[in-house]
Amino acid sequence: MRGLTLGELARRCAAELRGDPELRIEGVAPIGRAGPGEISFVINTGLRARMRGCRAEALILPPELAAEYEGAALVTAEPYLAYAKAAQALHPAVLPAAGVDPRACVDEGVELGPGVHIGACAVVQGGAKIGEGSVIGPGCVIGSDVMIGARCRLGARVAIERGCRLGDRVWVQPGVVIGADGFGFAREGEAWVKIPQIGTVLIGNDVEIGANTTIDRGAMDDTRIGDGVKLDNQIQVAHNVRIGEHTAIAACVGIAGSAVIGRRCTIGGAAGILGHLEIVDDVHITAMSLVTKSILSPGSYSSGTPLEPSARWQRNFVRFKQLDDMARRLRALEKRRDQGDE
Repeated sequence: MRGLTLGELARRCAAELRGDPELRIEGVAPIGRAGPGEISFVINTGLRARMRGCRAEALILPPELAAEYEGAALVTAEPYLAYAKAAQALHPAVLPAAGVDPRACVDEGVELGPGVHIGACAVVQGGAKIGEGSVIGPGCVIGSDVMIGARCRLGARVAIERGCRLGDRVWVQPGVVIGADGFGFAREGEAWVKIPQIGTVLIGNDVEIGANTTIDRGAMDDTRIGDGVKLDNQIQVAHNVRIGEHTAIAACVGIAGSAVIGRRCTIGGAAGILGHLEIVDDVHITAMSLVTKSILSPGSYSSGTPLEPSARWQRNFVRFKQLDDMARRLRALEKRRDQGDE
């Protein structure tokens, strides 16, 4: 039978068990449609109304809600984390069998570790090394001298250019490009002269890279992604960028060349980070912010104009253009006031 007992889930989630430990749980589901055999979760007291009428076999709850629910439950101060662990246990990734698809093209001199899978129409060029248990999806292109660690998983149509390095347990979603040339050009009159991009990309362990994200190779130094970094879909990481361990970046963020981002940072969707600046550890940038200078103190930072009705926004925009004149007039009034005091 599929699934796990509630007692086993409690152990895996480090949660307190309320109810029958032999209850069989076969999957996770949203609380609004969870039914027999399924577990769901409530993360805070603002969602307590969702417990009423819930048909789930069990719930994952914070301690402050446990007394209000009479059904089976896993009680923990970190219900969202417990949900993540339960979902991993109940819905493990399905990996293809080891072996090289006959439609793949693997050059001589490629080193494949035990249990590696190479999908249909994938191309692996000479000098590449792929670690034990890694999966290379259909249509991937692995360039020369690329090194991929153990138990990595590459989705369909991932391209990793020459000389790039991936650590262990790196999960790369479909369409990602790692190691393309960075945007480097020098001006010559009206024309542009290309600067060879001779660096590479170094990616640590336990990194996840979302679909269609691009990570450019370094110009002279390397682009570096630290252990445990999580990148969402459609992010642009330019040449020579460094991202510290366990930083998480949401979709559509653009990071310009040679920016340095610290450890444990979070960056909201569609934010922009200019090049050659530094962001220290434990900085949190809200969605659609524009970072134009270094951030040297931990904390939360925001920029941008929140959405409001068009008529009000237009009035405020007109006033915004008048700020310089208003500031000069205010300074003149203050000067007159100060002179009058004398």
